Amino acid sequence: MINWKEDYTIGVEHIDEQHRRLFEIAGRAYQVMRDDVSIDKYDQIVAILQELKEYTVYHFQSEEEYMQSIGYKKFLSHKVEHNDFIEKINSIDLEKVDEEQDKFILELLDFIVNWIDKHILGMDKMIK
Repeated sequence: MINWKEDYTIGVEHIDEQHRRLFEIAGRAYQVMRDDVSIDKYDQIVAILQELKEYTVYHFQSEEEYMQSIGYKKFLSHKVEHNDFIEKINSIDLEKVDEEQDKFILELLDFIVNWIDKHILGMDKMIK
């Protein structure tokens, strides 16, 4: 299961709340992966991808505005990581997703969990 841990708290409440929401999205992806009943998960996967795209754009914008408001010195390198994440999500080939749904959802989960873990603990913790 994908669970929020207090280690992920950076001390900026609105950003911490947004990070919790990213964990909720990852948790839904995990539930889809674990669903042995559904044969065709494509619509669920696409819905999760769409929510992830929309929410990360919102979250990254919010986080970047906060970093600028405090004069965060590593803003540009941080923004590059955000842009790379969005580019990766936008480059997903939905035809391939449809062909290999279980493989894709596992790869998506691995990407999301590793990115969130590395980014929050590595980059976002430095904001505060």
